[in-house]
Amino acid sequence: MDISALLVEQFTDVFRLGLLAGLVYTTERTRQQTGVLVPLLAGIVFVAIIIPATMPKPGVSLWEAAAAGVFVNAAITAVFWLAWQAFSKTRRA
Repeated sequence: MDISALLVEQFTDVFRLGLLAGLVYTTERTRQQTGVLVPLLAGIVFVAIIIPATMPKPGVSLWEAAAAGVFVNAAITAVFWLAWQAFSKTRRA
């Protein structure tokens, strides 16, 4: 599997999207106790490793999938985080 197909597959993985949406939600709810940056970074790396470790793809090494996953997770988390901030801002106004 080439890298572009791997990235597209990861961007469209519903399980990954759900985990990252939950990560952003949980991070926002526990912001006062845990902060923001460390939980988000830890969650991004965790999801990037746990998905290929539990559901490996033939022809793709764990480290390739995890490295691509970190990139994909960071992009998805950024979009979710910005959407959450926009939603929160309109809700407060």
